[in-house]
Amino acid sequence: MNIISYNVNGLRSALSKGLLEWVREAQPDVLCVQEIKAGREPLDVSGFAELGYTAYLHPAQKPGYSGVATFSKCTPTAVVEGCGTELYDFEGRVLRLDFEDLSVLNVYMPSGTSGPERQAFKVEWLHFFRAYVRQLRAEGRRLVIGGDFNCCQTAIDLHNPKANQNSPGYTPEERQWFQDFLADGFTDSFRHHHGDAPGHYSWWSYRAGSRARNVGWRLDHLLVDSELLPRVTGAGLLPDVVHSDHCPAWVTV
Repeated sequence: MNIISYNVNGLRSALSKGLLEWVREAQPDVLCVQEIKAGREPLDVSGFAELGYTAYLHPAQKPGYSGVATFSKCTPTAVVEGCGTELYDFEGRVLRLDFEDLSVLNVYMPSGTSGPERQAFKVEWLHFFRAYVRQLRAEGRRLVIGGDFNCCQTAIDLHNPKANQNSPGYTPEERQWFQDFLADGFTDSFRHHHGDAPGHYSWWSYRAGSRARNVGWRLDHLLVDSELLPRVTGAGLLPDVVHSDHCPAWVTV
């Protein structure tokens, strides 16, 4: 199963920039997209159906904000919208598709960049999400978690770590959370295949030509249950794919 995760920064915007043409070429089995920004009008996803995908959407209640969608060529045995907590489901943060031998969890984590209040909300969410995933694993689910985590793990995951020691996405608390989350039984598929290679990012600011200069952060991850690791045959980023300020991440499992 080839799984791609992509923060599209507005699904309508990405579609207008040729997203469907790229999907036709890439042919993922499962495509997890974040920040769909559904708005008040229903999203037209008919183009995905023409390519053989079934669409599963979990938009935020707030117009033009957040939200996740998963497009799958494989038929799931179950689809679970949200995480069962109204506070987070209001923002369209989680969508799970269960298949026979694994579950694909699509997640869009809060950014915390708009101020201290949202950063505090983000930290609460991180601890909630860890407990939520622990419960899923206790139920016997083997997860592939794809999404925009809005967190970097280590200094090699962002261009200027020294200047961002306390910036949202790289605070000491977030880095510790990531280490603890992986220790629960997950593997970062990208690092598993690419080691400590620096300069690999998935998000670049629109300002100051950041993408052209590769001044970025690796915020988008595909984490694989360590029990599934023997099945992982490849993983990476696609920085040349440009429909958003993010790029896609992929894993084959």
